[in-house]
Amino acid sequence: MRLHVADHPLIAHKLTVLRDERTESPTFRLLVDELVTLLAYEATREVRTEQVEITTPVARTTGTHLASPRPLVVPILRAGLGMLAGMTRLLPTAEVGFLGMQRDERTLEAITYANRLPDDISGRQVFVLDPMLATGNTLVAAIEYLLERGARDVTAICLLVAPEGMRTVEQTIGARGEVKIVTAAVDERLNEDAYIVPGLGDAGDRLYGVVD
Repeated sequence: MRLHVADHPLIAHKLTVLRDERTESPTFRLLVDELVTLLAYEATREVRTEQVEITTPVARTTGTHLASPRPLVVPILRAGLGMLAGMTRLLPTAEVGFLGMQRDERTLEAITYANRLPDDISGRQVFVLDPMLATGNTLVAAIEYLLERGARDVTAICLLVAPEGMRTVEQTIGARGEVKIVTAAVDERLNEDAYIVPGLGDAGDRLYGVVD
């Protein structure tokens, strides 16, 4: 597993505003959208390309296109949905699949309630969107789904990461796939309720409000 922490003043600024408990949902959603686009720029540095011949108004030249098959973007519902527009703005030709997952607050295990993924994603680069990598259980479950369908190259884009979650992903997935995590920051730890500290709270609730 590889980790890339995007070190940029604009990322640090936007993340600070996201962390602030006084930031209301409309501003929070806007900042998540902007921050994901910046993280997506870092996450797609190794996206596969191929050379193509084109004609400009002046001459023939060689350019670059994204290679086939197209990348697959997979937001983890519900909070990952708030990251989708920022990702597809930078990668508009990607296809989109969905995984609906929620954390059992008693066991901390991931429960899957929706799955809209292609049956075969062999040879495709996959970008998973999940705001918080806390215990790591949700991301591990998502990566397991992708590996079962043939994926080997998976990049997870997370706003924040906890060290405990990184260890879980690395220990569980191991060498079965090439996994990269791109994030704005690695925080200190998890608290007794498995929330990231200092974190930014529940990303889903701050994006969309509290749903009982």
